[in-house]
Amino acid sequence: MLIALLFLFAMTVVLLTVAYRRGGETHIQGLKTGAKMLKNTLPLLILAFILAGFIQVAVPPEMIKSWLGEEAGWKGIVIGTLAGALIPGGPYVTFPIFAAIFQAGASIGTAVSLITGWAMLGVGQLPFELALLGPRFTVARLSTVFWVPFIAGAIAQYIFG
Repeated sequence: MLIALLFLFAMTVVLLTVAYRRGGETHIQGLKTGAKMLKNTLPLLILAFILAGFIQVAVPPEMIKSWLGEEAGWKGIVIGTLAGALIPGGPYVTFPIFAAIFQAGASIGTAVSLITGWAMLGVGQLPFELALLGPRFTVARLSTVFWVPFIAGAIAQYIFG
């Protein structure tokens, strides 16, 4: 976490310096744009972290371990893939949820399939993809990536489980 924080801080300082050197009010405009984005996403962040906390205390760890833990085997990887595909939202909403599920006892294979299913199969993006890229593209993409979350989860479980 500290490394990520330091990296983001360094990137911010570099880009702030670049914007300042460009002249005008670009550095102020960048700060205002960032503040506006924070204002718009802050409610989602708060709810995502609260939801992640409730997952850890409301869902019994035994249930997560039996459905998503190492003893679940392929069942956990399949559930993780399908759940990941169904969870809507961007990374700032989903990753606290994924972390809570993983910390509550999901296996590494299930966690990998959960995140990969979200990234590659997310149903929340399908309406946009269909509307902007068309059904032929959507079918081509889904047919080529559908098995990736299952395979990624199995490989992660085999190597790291």
